Amino acid sequence: MPSQLASLVTRHGGEAVIAPALLESPLPMRRDVQDVIENICSGAITAVVFLTGVGARALITAAGELGREDEFLTALRSATVLCRGPKPVAVLRPLDVPLALVAPEPYTSEDLVDAIRASDIDLAGRRIALQHYGEVNAWLRQELEAMGADVREISLYAWQLPVDVGPVVDAIQRMIARDVDGVLFTTQAQAHNLFRVAADEGLTDGLQAALSADVVVASVGPVCTRALRKHGVEPRVQPGHPKMGPLVIALAEHLAAGESARAGAPAAPGA
Repeated sequence: MPSQLASLVTRHGGEAVIAPALLESPLPMRRDVQDVIENICSGAITAVVFLTGVGARALITAAGELGREDEFLTALRSATVLCRGPKPVAVLRPLDVPLALVAPEPYTSEDLVDAIRASDIDLAGRRIALQHYGEVNAWLRQELEAMGADVREISLYAWQLPVDVGPVVDAIQRMIARDVDGVLFTTQAQAHNLFRVAADEGLTDGLQAALSADVVVASVGPVCTRALRKHGVEPRVQPGHPKMGPLVIALAEHLAAGESARAGAPAAPGA
């Protein structure tokens, strides 16, 4: 959502450098997706775990392509539907799909597992569908299986690099040159792709140095923060709520506090 994020930055007095590092690419209809739709419609799958809004919408679209959307939604309304966060909720609630459980903030897979275990939902012996995001969440599958569930996994889209990585390369060079004050990350895939492009361009060391020193790194939440740490970067800003608006506000406040501190500090000797 680069335009929405840029608008938020501008609204809070900043100048946005737009460098999309992620492309959500739909995957072609496969046998496993057809099987899950069939099993949900027949009642063989009695619970569905939705991790993303994009994935929830894509699964409903796939059912429509098979001519079974109405049948699929009717069956889904009778199933136990579990959501990791508000994005799949926003897709399903307008369709009158009851939600048995929604994970609490910050909407991580760990929060979802903890919420299931704290609830009265019993997955033992049940066949369930797990909708992955742009990559397979093996940890979550294993946790659901440890609860006794028979997990059927489906992936409906993949995270890829944009077709044109030029804006990403330009942004990396500007970070290294200290020509930007901060950088916002809204997904873990952005972090991985940024460093993938940096490695291809031979800029990894310079990027790590910039993000570890002068350029303030803002991460939307703990999953994104973990991804950045894998690349040797420790975010200095993480909002109280894992959403774009609070993320931009948190970065703006951090940068403003830094400006105020510099303005009020005594000049160094010889300055």
